[in-house]
Amino acid sequence: MSTGLIPVAEALGRVLASIPAPVEAETVPLARAAGRTLAADVAASRTQPPFPASAMDGYAVRFADASVVGASLRSIGTSAAGHGFPGRIGPGEAVRIFTGAPVPEGADAILIQEDAEAEGESVRVMEAVEQSRFIRRAGLDFTAGETLLVAGMTLDARRLALAAAAGHPELSVRRRPRVAILATGDELVEPGAVPAWDQIVASNSLALAALSAEAGAEIIDLGIAADDHGALEDAFRRAREARADLLITLGGASVGDHDLVQAALAREGLELGFWRVALRPGKPLMHGRLGDMLVIGLPGNPVSSIVCGLLFVVPAIRALQGDPQAGADRSEPATLARDLPPNDGRADYMRATLSLEPGRLPVADPEKRQDSSMLAVLGRAEALLIRAPHEKAAKAGDACRIIRLDRRLL
Repeated sequence: MSTGLIPVAEALGRVLASIPAPVEAETVPLARAAGRTLAADVAASRTQPPFPASAMDGYAVRFADASVVGASLRSIGTSAAGHGFPGRIGPGEAVRIFTGAPVPEGADAILIQEDAEAEGESVRVMEAVEQSRFIRRAGLDFTAGETLLVAGMTLDARRLALAAAAGHPELSVRRRPRVAILATGDELVEPGAVPAWDQIVASNSLALAALSAEAGAEIIDLGIAADDHGALEDAFRRAREARADLLITLGGASVGDHDLVQAALAREGLELGFWRVALRPGKPLMHGRLGDMLVIGLPGNPVSSIVCGLLFVVPAIRALQGDPQAGADRSEPATLARDLPPNDGRADYMRATLSLEPGRLPVADPEKRQDSSMLAVLGRAEALLIRAPHEKAAKAGDACRIIRLDRRLL
């Protein structure tokens, strides 16, 4: 255990290392697998396409017959998708064919309809064909037994389409990690309630629930706990009864007179990993385990909690689902819009807007006001501008790195 400030990368590494294994797998219908994480590799159960198929509308022909302009062929039938021509093409013959349809036996070229002149059963070649052109060979996409998707992948539209085409009506996926979210503090009221003069509306829990759900979690809303050991311990009990894999607490994780979360967790048997990170915003971040349950305590300031959620909670949820890229760097290069002074000993994740021009790196302009309580600033920001600890003064046009807020961070 360490009570000093630790670097962001080390903190993330400790969080991920504290997850001994992914959550268990379950089998779900393909229609309910969107956004889920594969628990096992997916191999093709069939070959695609299962037969040579036409890539164009036209005529299936023999190259030997249609390689000369002016040649005349006799149409003997039609091959359409789902209604293939059952016979074989012989010398001087052609079969009317449509995109996706099976190429009849004996044909080795497609005379596209723009290059053909048809009259009754007669087809004239107006442009010489090329052998095998416009024919998709059997297995062009994939072959039976070929591994198409690997464990740890998140299932999106393109991967679901691939699994369906490969013949899988259901898939083995990781169950959704159960994430319990607890807001704390006498100063908080639920959205829609009328706060007293010395209270504010709770917003962090909604933000963390949205982030967690997007990362693939099932949300357990523990509501708001007052600054009282009994209320906190009751909430921890409910998280355990719900078999939460991860407990997120919001606020109260420091060591002030009214910061009771860490002490209440310690009374329950918390194994504390760390609780302060060299980060702005978000220094009072807490991490540990309560039995089988991972615990991440986020700061009470809303911007701090959301930034820490992006940096630590989302990767933890991805790791719980077995994503091998859970801790991957999501930042990208950009350039500065204006000068910045030297940074102190904490990594700074500044809220910034972006200027985008085709063919150029994004230009990041940090907001002038960076207070960690200001949701309006975060709301209009498009990226987090990352400044390393002890970074020297920077000039407009210098290279920098950003994490975009308008992209999924999964």
